Amino acid sequence: MSHSARLSDYRAALTTPAMRGPVVAGLFARLPIAMIGFALLLYVQRASGSYGTAGLVSASALIGVALGAIAQGRLMDRFGPSRPLLAVTALFALAATGAVVAVESGVAVVVLAPLAFAVGFTEPMAGSASRALWTSIVPAGPLRDAGIAYEAISMEVFFILGPGLAGVLVTAAWPGTGFVVGAAMMVVGALWFACTPTVRGRRPEPVQGGGPLGALASPGMRTVALAALGFGLSIGFIEVAVPAAADAAGHKGVGGLLLSLWSVSSVLFGVLYSLRPLPRPMHLRLPVLLGGFSLLAALLAIPTTLVGLAVALFVVGSLITPQSTAHSAAIEQVAPEGTAAEAFGWVVTAVTLGLAAGQGLAGQIVEARGTSTAFLAAAASGLAVAVVVWLLRGTVAAGAPGVPAGAAVPQEEEAGLVGR
Repeated sequence: MSHSARLSDYRAALTTPAMRGPVVAGLFARLPIAMIGFALLLYVQRASGSYGTAGLVSASALIGVALGAIAQGRLMDRFGPSRPLLAVTALFALAATGAVVAVESGVAVVVLAPLAFAVGFTEPMAGSASRALWTSIVPAGPLRDAGIAYEAISMEVFFILGPGLAGVLVTAAWPGTGFVVGAAMMVVGALWFACTPTVRGRRPEPVQGGGPLGALASPGMRTVALAALGFGLSIGFIEVAVPAAADAAGHKGVGGLLLSLWSVSSVLFGVLYSLRPLPRPMHLRLPVLLGGFSLLAALLAIPTTLVGLAVALFVVGSLITPQSTAHSAAIEQVAPEGTAAEAFGWVVTAVTLGLAAGQGLAGQIVEARGTSTAFLAAAASGLAVAVVVWLLRGTVAAGAPGVPAGAAVPQEEEAGLVGR
């Protein structure tokens, strides 16, 4: 199984009649997934004047996302995606409104953090449902491969563009603009996605194996989640350190633009990488990509100007989308049957927990030791996780429970980041 796709396959997959509506609606529902937490971080920082407080609040929201992704994934696997998405979107709108009222009222962090958690927990996981549609709607072959690759590439693009857009909007007259825009976009997109005929017609599939642990019963799935955790951890450090570096240089609004720069190299290299992914064996690809990205992240500690930091971010961004693509492709090899949305939810959860930890720690490190130390912490933490993933690489080679080590996993058994 190659896990590769031609450029013409992307065009054909995205114009498949049954997928047109979900694809377009999914753009609005999924773009804010990384924007919400970061916009909340910037919003609270402007209101409180403290990166430490803002980091803790943002981390609470990200932890909520991490737990909510699993809960929503299991509900969608059991009942189908439409009803759970409609219910959770209504709860998200209420939670987001409450968070804005709390920030504007100047409440203490002990009150704001639980509200931020509620915002994250109720963020509608349209990404898990979207990834699952490809294997249920599109027959096995190049078009399905392209659709799955699109899900991974687009999700990573959203993780990069979201913070950049939030950074730009925070310069508006009201610093909560980015958070409100992101929340409104997510509500509209999720409702639209859930109401499309393709999504409403999706029925749950019987779960085969997994038990109480669900998708995480597979050792290989746990290793994939660990790789995603290390990836999110490094990103979290960087997402706080970059705007802090821009602030220190006297250009507060530039932080978001700097972060959006690495989306350029991420998309370009990500598409090229999907044409010929390396290393070919998935159990080697996961630790190698994470280790390479972490080594590149150390470059961010070198520049002394924002121009130099921009160049370094462009270089580091080249290995962002390849990792997301690898996580999504690895899921189909290791996840138990019938745990599609949940399996993808675990990847989202792992990345988000990493983001939460990275952002929470980075806020403290930036205030105590400066941005260069935070960039080095991003590199060191990612490398440490890459070493562990390398030691556990055999679990990915063995595949899902019941699949002999080294056996090829049929394309029909694909599981899905960011379902089946």
